[in-house]
Amino acid sequence: MTDLGLLDEARSFSDETVRIRRAIHAEPEIGLELPRTQELVAETLASLGIESRAGTSCSSLEAVVEGDKDGPTVLLRADMDALEMPEDTGLEFSSKHGSRMHACGHDAHTAMLLGAAKLLVGHRKDLAGRVVLMFQPGEEGHDGAKAMIDDGLLERYGAFDEAFAIHISSVLPSGLLACKPGTIMASADEFRAVVTGKGGHASMPHDAIDPVVAACHAVTAVQSMVTRRIPAFDPAVVTVSTIHAGTATNVIPESVALGGTVRAVSDHTRALVLDALANVLSSTAAAHGCNATMRIEGHSYPVTVNDAGYAGHTLDVARALLGPGRAVEMPTPVMGAEDWSHVLRQVRGSMAFLGASPPGVAQPAPNHSNRFVIDETAMPSGVAMYAAMALSASSGSAR
Repeated sequence: MTDLGLLDEARSFSDETVRIRRAIHAEPEIGLELPRTQELVAETLASLGIESRAGTSCSSLEAVVEGDKDGPTVLLRADMDALEMPEDTGLEFSSKHGSRMHACGHDAHTAMLLGAAKLLVGHRKDLAGRVVLMFQPGEEGHDGAKAMIDDGLLERYGAFDEAFAIHISSVLPSGLLACKPGTIMASADEFRAVVTGKGGHASMPHDAIDPVVAACHAVTAVQSMVTRRIPAFDPAVVTVSTIHAGTATNVIPESVALGGTVRAVSDHTRALVLDALANVLSSTAAAHGCNATMRIEGHSYPVTVNDAGYAGHTLDVARALLGPGRAVEMPTPVMGAEDWSHVLRQVRGSMAFLGASPPGVAQPAPNHSNRFVIDETAMPSGVAMYAAMALSASSGSAR
């Protein structure tokens, strides 16, 4: 396929793309209800002559760009939500809310997809079929993609032929697109556990059953379980990130609460780890005279798996659009998780990472850092890439 001058066009209105990104960045919203962001997106689409459909269960938006000819149906997605955390970047457009920040680039995703909508409207004559634009809330642990699927997204427009999403990265070279066939991101499951013993006086532990000691041994045993039972080439990461116990220094508490996440890059290992984790916690607690219970709570994200052929096509499109040295195949998956995984379980497609490392920074702050910043000059590459993937479907080059 040819790039149809998409990158130059995207650069020509990059000031507008940056303005939208900064407006979203300054007013971050979290979870499934993003009224300000939803309104901004709807207004921007309307200015392009595109009608949008608001979700019924969350602040999602869907819109369609129809081509001049019959052809495939392509889904392009951007997530819109922020994180519940402070911002310490010092940017002039920093978050106006002390406990919320766009620290994962979703503001850029949204602005880039709106830019792609503008490109596609201008290239209707080159577009066969239609492009459905998916603006989703709640990616950060609220399963917004599944909420949109449950709301009928994947049935409302007939069968989807292809699906594509971009995730920006502050640690990859700016303007570089990275993708890989197969698993590209891990699963994520949040667990809570309670280790229960018998409370008592800190000076007389023999009259109590100390759950703190049992919990500490359990945390160590979990890490040994991962290294001893999980194949090195089908890895998993178990992180115990919260431990809560006790009210006073001279009291042995009755219980300890643990919390953390499990990440895996295959369904097999995911199931193996979740089962082994419950057994290790229970057995280790029992060895210390305690008992332990564990539950999975919140939203779980499955492994994100790119279609092998479509991932290769994604890299081909990127090489044609951005230049042969601006597209690389990733050697390994990323251990973060994505609810885009739900879509890729039902539609042939891919996710790709767009580098946006800020210039002159030797060690950029990673995604989810309170100091996360991006190089906004990379955004036209994302705008053009979204549009190019939709237009490549029109030519049948992904088949």
